[in-house]
Amino acid sequence: MYKLLLKPLFFLLSPERAHYFTLFLFRIALAIPMVGYLIRRYYAVNNKSLEREVFGLKFANPIGLAAGFDKNGKYFHTMAALGFGHIEVGTVTPRPQSGNPKPRLFRLPQAEALINRMGFNNNGVEALIKQLQKKRPKGLIIGGNIGKNKDTPNEQAVDDYVYCFEKLFPYVDYFVVNVSSPNTPGLRALQEKEPLTHILNTLQSINPPPASNKMPDARYQIPSNFEPPSKPKPILLKIAPDLTDEQLDDIVEIVETTRIAGIIATNTTISRENLIENVEAMGAGGLSGKPLRARSTAIIQYLKNKSNGQLIIIGVGGVAAAADAIEKLEAGASLVQLYTGLIYEGPMIVKRINQGLLK
Repeated sequence: MYKLLLKPLFFLLSPERAHYFTLFLFRIALAIPMVGYLIRRYYAVNNKSLEREVFGLKFANPIGLAAGFDKNGKYFHTMAALGFGHIEVGTVTPRPQSGNPKPRLFRLPQAEALINRMGFNNNGVEALIKQLQKKRPKGLIIGGNIGKNKDTPNEQAVDDYVYCFEKLFPYVDYFVVNVSSPNTPGLRALQEKEPLTHILNTLQSINPPPASNKMPDARYQIPSNFEPPSKPKPILLKIAPDLTDEQLDDIVEIVETTRIAGIIATNTTISRENLIENVEAMGAGGLSGKPLRARSTAIIQYLKNKSNGQLIIIGVGGVAAAADAIEKLEAGASLVQLYTGLIYEGPMIVKRINQGLLK
């Protein structure tokens, strides 16, 4: 029904408007008790064989929603109804920012891809906390993807990452350091060995934060089941697909020296190779979707081989079917994430992938 009826209607709207309109309709449906119950039952694939234990966390299944879909943590309850095993919120910055001017999100239907230059548009970490302090669906793992504000100089970027890390620590299960978005000027320069090592070492030095920062902020409601965190939380690094082999070698070395939990491979690409559509008028931005599949899988394989199988990797990029997820898992990923595939395949995508994994 999605591809025949709903998708053509949604694609009549601009991509950004369609995003929020679709979520609005889905939230209304879930708010109707019997309808919400049936939706959750329909999309759920509960099977012990799908469970994964990765960096000390238990995932109900290996399929997650990539960062960028739910920047402000408003929709993790909604999206959990589709059967995701984990949801990554953000990218969040210390202060709210509006992002780049619109239009900033474009569809490439023939390639089943998107180009975005959103620019870390989000309501800031304080607003995200207000959402995350609400009770979450049972068993759902939530990751926090953190970045820097656009007007923060790279020399002071570490302060932004530390601020977000300390604020979010009680509310998320793992962290992702995003230095690979192509849509914040100069951000990818932080992937270089020296600044990246400094950021990651600094975060590890306060993992967990000092005792004074372990309790939730007094301005927010403390969940009844809250326990003050005393253990470190996994920190992952999200990398670009446009890195050279030499840069990937540096990434493996950085992970080993800083002892972070792993890598998310990959973010969007600035490459425009082998695209069917004319994308010149769309301008700059990161490309996601099917054209990214092969490159992201190749990077997963390279990192796994380079680390002698020791590196924990979450694979993302071009996952639209069970075969795509299996490809990344066989290449060396422990978990996979998707976003663009959801736009083109519809809400059944997680169920179909999980059923495919079981087969």
